[in-house]
Amino acid sequence: MITLILGGNKSGKSAYALDLMKNMDGSGLLLATGRARDLSFRRQILAHRESRDPDIPVTEVGTDLPERMIRAKSEHPSVLVDSLDFWLFACREEGLDRVPALLDVLDGWHGGNLILVSCEIGLGPLPAGAEARTFVRELGGLNQKVAALADTVIITVAGLPLTLKKAENGPLPTAR
Repeated sequence: MITLILGGNKSGKSAYALDLMKNMDGSGLLLATGRARDLSFRRQILAHRESRDPDIPVTEVGTDLPERMIRAKSEHPSVLVDSLDFWLFACREEGLDRVPALLDVLDGWHGGNLILVSCEIGLGPLPAGAEARTFVRELGGLNQKVAALADTVIITVAGLPLTLKKAENGPLPTAR
């Protein structure tokens, strides 16, 4: 089952996704895509690490996310990817179009739980710079394509989850 968790910056999406994974059967693996490029982001990553259950294994990935997801699925019943926006940014930075590879993995995902986290950045004003506008549009397009393939889509606002799409075969995933 694929669950997409969307939300703005500091909306509670990562904490909600971690709670979902903790409530699933078997061990889970967190695939982290964020790379610290400045002191502020280093602090944010450290805060995430300190608040996370130390028993949850974490693997840092780069643009090779699709391949890492396949490998993780063979070793863990639940996989959490946090987050697609940082992954897309890394792909753009390296001049790579890895979106088709990711969508192929999602389209072929059967069995196992996959939780994907991504920023919903299209709710605010349109950025003034062309590069930022392009990224907002690309991430919005990626989120739409992933949501179409996901069984369940949830958006978090102020730490509260709102279900946008419910899985047809079974109950909604629940967090504590």
